[in-house]
Amino acid sequence: MTDAATDETRTDSVLIALVRHGETEWNRQRRLQGMTDIPLNDTGRAQAVRTATWLAGDDGWHVVYASQLSRAAETAEIIARELDLPAPTINPGLAERAHGVLEGLDHASARAAVEAQVTTIEGLEPRSSAIARVTGALEEIAASHPGGNVVVVTHGDVIRSLMLHLSDWTLPGAGYAVANGSVHLVRFDAGELSLVDPEALTGTDA
Repeated sequence: MTDAATDETRTDSVLIALVRHGETEWNRQRRLQGMTDIPLNDTGRAQAVRTATWLAGDDGWHVVYASQLSRAAETAEIIARELDLPAPTINPGLAERAHGVLEGLDHASARAAVEAQVTTIEGLEPRSSAIARVTGALEEIAASHPGGNVVVVTHGDVIRSLMLHLSDWTLPGAGYAVANGSVHLVRFDAGELSLVDPEALTGTDA
């Protein structure tokens, strides 16, 4: 954990570990999930244990939150158990961005569908709406745990969208993938969210 995380002059600052859920079969098949509720596979469960081990190397986490989608909720349950923390709190504001009619398509087919579509994709949540929804959820969580360290298990497009928003659309770069089980640190301080050590891109595969 960074020195800033233990700075006694910032007692209300909240450190948030944004964790992408473990792998599902649709992840393995490179299919868009969105709000479709696909469970973890055995690889995803093992990834959740590894993520908990990585988190255990820091100064301590106090509480775990998760999206209501089962892949995130189960990942959170595993992490909470491994860190000897209370059962996760479910917050629907942390859910993945809905992709509407694109859900279930593989990535190549989804890209082709978007390129061929001249009007709005049916059921696709605007990125700006997803950012506002998730930012609001994180602010609500932080307000409940002043000075705390919080684990939030959420989704790949959520984390990518927050990175774009918090970096003024400079991160992540082309080809950057938010890996299953990866951890990105953000901080809520003085009413604002910010990326912690954005150059490190913690625990993420390119």
